[in-house]
Amino acid sequence: MSTPADSAEATKIPVAPGDAAPPTGPPPASSEPPTKDPEKEPASSSIAFTITLVVLVGLALFGRKLFAGLFTDDGVRTWATMFVGVTVQALPFLVLGVLLSAALTAFVPASFFARALPKHPALAVPVASASGVILPGCECASVPVSAALMSRGVTPAAAIAFLLSAPAINPVVLASTAVAFPGQPKVVVARALTSLGVSMALGWLWLLTGKGSSWLRMPKSRHAEGTGRLEVFRSSMLHDFLHAGGFLVIGAAAAATLNVVVPREWLDHVASNLLLSVVVLGLLAVLLAICSEADAFVAASLTQFSLTARLAFMVVGPIVDVKLIALQAGTFGPKFAVRFAPATFVVAVGASLLVGWWLL
Repeated sequence: MSTPADSAEATKIPVAPGDAAPPTGPPPASSEPPTKDPEKEPASSSIAFTITLVVLVGLALFGRKLFAGLFTDDGVRTWATMFVGVTVQALPFLVLGVLLSAALTAFVPASFFARALPKHPALAVPVASASGVILPGCECASVPVSAALMSRGVTPAAAIAFLLSAPAINPVVLASTAVAFPGQPKVVVARALTSLGVSMALGWLWLLTGKGSSWLRMPKSRHAEGTGRLEVFRSSMLHDFLHAGGFLVIGAAAAATLNVVVPREWLDHVASNLLLSVVVLGLLAVLLAICSEADAFVAASLTQFSLTARLAFMVVGPIVDVKLIALQAGTFGPKFAVRFAPATFVVAVGASLLVGWWLL
């Protein structure tokens, strides 16, 4: 009697491990599709975006020759000239900014920032803001870089300060601003001071609220663990250039349209009211989502508006726009984006008015 029971137990013992093994098999199998789908989707969207970008840039550069018969009206010629001028002027700075940003993402480890920043959060905020001057990154790259900082133990306040300062006060942006506003160094100084002040103010504001951890989702890396640095550089450069280049073309077209289509009386009416013009150009920057390396050329073309209003355009654009709101919602969670974007816009507009009244 005991022998069958023992034999049954003996037969159960080897079966149990066998039964336990299959459940461990399916999870990896079921987890494979989610890892593949994100790779396929960006590939297809990148191809479509590349084709669209090539077509738009081709039309910008060669459209007047291809459709010479259609470009007879003075307004259309003015639109085409402004569109091509803004795009061609901004493109070299855009490429340089993307290359530097991709190099920062690929070759500068996030642990470097954790070691370089002060341990005290209140002191880490201004240091992180100032590091944007020497560590350039476009707004597309600053989101994953700040996410990597948080994942490596950097306080969220300092990571947020870097998120806002890196695309706004890096050398490429300041150089492009100097080229777009020749003979007006005060515009460059005003942009640097305003953007630096906004990044520090929002970093300290995060510390004062003390409630961010309840609605901030800790981000995950955009690149798979173990990905080679050259591959990270290549993918980051391709991703940032395609997205930033597309928004540059859209922004140049919008600026040219604004100057040609909108009646001069309307623009003069808006431009005559300082507060209204600052808010309007700030909202325009949110909607256009132009890369920070190129937005100075669009701002310089809006000659109807005051320098203070154009300063608001250049300060708001790199830190809050529709593209960044989507990136922040996907990286840090929608609860973060819903609170962070309005606060950033209000602080940026207020700081632009203050610095514009002081320097411009």
